Amino acid sequence: MSLPSWKAAEPDVDGTITAGSCYESAVEAELARVLQGCTNAAAEYSAAAGTLWHRIGAALQGGKRARPRLVKLGYDAFSPPDNHPPSESPGDGDRVVLLGCAFELLHTSLLMHDDVIDRDFTRRGRPTLSALYRNEAVAAGRSLPEAEHTGHSAAIISGDMLLATAISMAVRAGRSLAQAPALETFFQLAIHQAGAGELEDLLYSLGRSPATVHQVLRMEELKTASYSFRFPLQAGALLAGATVAEAESLAGVGGQLGLAYQLIDDVLGTFGDPVRTGKSVDSDLREGKSTILTAMAAAQPAFRENLTRLRTQTPAVSSLRSVLEAADAESLARKLAQDLCDDALQSARQLELPSTVSDQLHAFATLILTRGA
Repeated sequence: MSLPSWKAAEPDVDGTITAGSCYESAVEAELARVLQGCTNAAAEYSAAAGTLWHRIGAALQGGKRARPRLVKLGYDAFSPPDNHPPSESPGDGDRVVLLGCAFELLHTSLLMHDDVIDRDFTRRGRPTLSALYRNEAVAAGRSLPEAEHTGHSAAIISGDMLLATAISMAVRAGRSLAQAPALETFFQLAIHQAGAGELEDLLYSLGRSPATVHQVLRMEELKTASYSFRFPLQAGALLAGATVAEAESLAGVGGQLGLAYQLIDDVLGTFGDPVRTGKSVDSDLREGKSTILTAMAAAQPAFRENLTRLRTQTPAVSSLRSVLEAADAESLARKLAQDLCDDALQSARQLELPSTVSDQLHAFATLILTRGA
């Protein structure tokens, strides 16, 4: 069953993007159905696994569902005009809903693994799933290192379970279609590129010098832009019957928007308001992460000296921030994000997309550039 086009999206007062309520409701219903099914099935063979799936469901609540919306947007860009609304309880025929849910589960899986890599126990100002298991281990009398290991282990297991479920849903979405092999290939590539970007991010943090601008842009394209923007748009377009070349053109637009999103995320991770973003403004610097900010300031001798001190366990976060400010790194990063969004929208205009799709892309660009404002 095909789906209707969204009405043009506009940022809400809380910074989200409104979309067609019919599709959003179908996505939420399918996510709830899948998670409840996994919880019930797991409880049959393991009470602990049933509890884990219940907590995974709680971790999925409150997300913006940007990736399902981008799947729908890619679909709308090439779908026939005689669309019909989805059923209230989406099934195998509701391919766009299934594919949107697959990307949402993939996103949550990667976030859980990312929390382990970054050794974080809070996200969006709330305790993570790993924090719940850590706290229970502490309450059971375990030492803090043992408890943290328990929490991270539970997060790895959760991420693996979600990843397997996401792949299954992506395969179901394309089953029996001519585009099925391409959809499977691109969904797998989304996973592989996200892993490659995460690995590069980890390895750059070990170096005594920050990564270059080129290295950071490539790493962030792999780690975030690909699975969050590029591939959801591309997969949605393929699902609607677009050729691989047509889907790739739209994916390029998504890649630029996704990279701009990550650049702004870097800015908010150092200069944002923790109350609004739910993110510490010290953790990226303290962990020695290579971001667009550190790459732009790398030519400053004072910055490189302080970064070296930080990576040899001498606190110097305030000094690093001062050098970033002196280098005007925030303004330069925001300007680069603006240029990427402008280029993306220019490329989209050349594709002659439906006006509703163009409006949605413009709304995404606006939201990206005004995050945390």
